[in-house]
Amino acid sequence: MSGRLTLLTREGCGLCEEFALELQDLRSRLALPELETRDVDSDPEWLRRFGHQIPVLLWDGVPIAVTRLDAGEIERLFRVR
Repeated sequence: MSGRLTLLTREGCGLCEEFALELQDLRSRLALPELETRDVDSDPEWLRRFGHQIPVLLWDGVPIAVTRLDAGEIERLFRVR
């Protein structure tokens, strides 16, 4: 599986923690690309674009999930490729 997954989070974000756990479960069932977790506040562009919408899952820089993880949609995206 090619590409890069980046999970944008923020320290102390309960929704981010829930999202990460759901993503971890999904990763145990699917062959997803390597995952990098980053703080949205660490990059001015991320903060401007996503600061009020975290967590955000990016695939090669493109948002594929915002605030909630739709496991069915992620499975569809990665099975189509």
